[in-house]
Amino acid sequence: MKSTFFAALTALAAKEVTAHATFQQLWHGSSCARLPPSNSPVTNVGGRDFVCNAGTRGVTGKCPARAGGTVTIEMHQQTGDRSCSQEAIGGAHYGPVQVYLSKVPDASTADGTSTGWFKIFSNSWSKKAGGRVGDDDNWGSKDLNACCGKMDVKIPADIPAGDYLLRAESLALHAAGPSGGGQFYMTCYQITVTGGGNASPATVRFPGAYGARDGQVNIHAALASYTPPGPAVYSGGTTKVPGQGCSGCESTCKVGSSPSAIAPGGGGSSPAAGGGDAGGGDSGCAVQMYGQCGGNGYTGCTNCASGSCKAVSPPYYSQCA
Repeated sequence: MKSTFFAALTALAAKEVTAHATFQQLWHGSSCARLPPSNSPVTNVGGRDFVCNAGTRGVTGKCPARAGGTVTIEMHQQTGDRSCSQEAIGGAHYGPVQVYLSKVPDASTADGTSTGWFKIFSNSWSKKAGGRVGDDDNWGSKDLNACCGKMDVKIPADIPAGDYLLRAESLALHAAGPSGGGQFYMTCYQITVTGGGNASPATVRFPGAYGARDGQVNIHAALASYTPPGPAVYSGGTTKVPGQGCSGCESTCKVGSSPSAIAPGGGGSSPAAGGGDAGGGDSGCAVQMYGQCGGNGYTGCTNCASGSCKAVSPPYYSQCA
């Protein structure tokens, strides 16, 4: 996460402590996110931790999503810190952002090792005019930073209804010159898809889909092309060219606005529905069950539509339960 790979070792150590990050929010509330125990990366692509991160287990909640609709993943350096005042993944940890789905019998208990995964989204690399080295180019991680950690991901319209694990992955390439130097940050979300069709996408397995050198490159030299790791994006998915700015929920959704995982016009509410960007204590707003209602830096609604606001990861995160 630095502009120059061969910076002094002491400077590298200082940056490494603060520049890691975690995918922690799906814009329907965070109860469906299997948050990793820390914001440290996974570097062993052949290990079990590479599926959904180290030590993560199923959680009770499942976020609803509509086939053909859009969910929005969100990454920040510290769990519970959703401020836009610092980069989502800082210190020049540039690289691709990709999202996979795995259809499972029960998203709250599946571990993702015995079911196949297919890629539904990739925001990788594009050449930036005037850029001399890869650090200067456009990357998916730079789009995350530009959009306050948020990235819109379309759920393919033709996949069957049912439970899925959604795996969001950011690959940091700042130290990826040697084999195994890539740093992967991933979180699995538990979702239930409604609508859809009967498509049967080809799948890969985690671990196994990536080799030690897949997707790794020296970004501190000039790049003529770049291929991210893993299979091609499923035909019903999305390949985004980085550097095109923020749109949709990426640009309009704000903490406390009761976001929805169902795209506007798709049978659900718009991302800003259900109370707007109301401040804490506003009697006109109400957070739905398992939605965020408090925590360090949180400025949104604190009233629960049902249940009460309870600390889940004090002092960083509280939710209605």
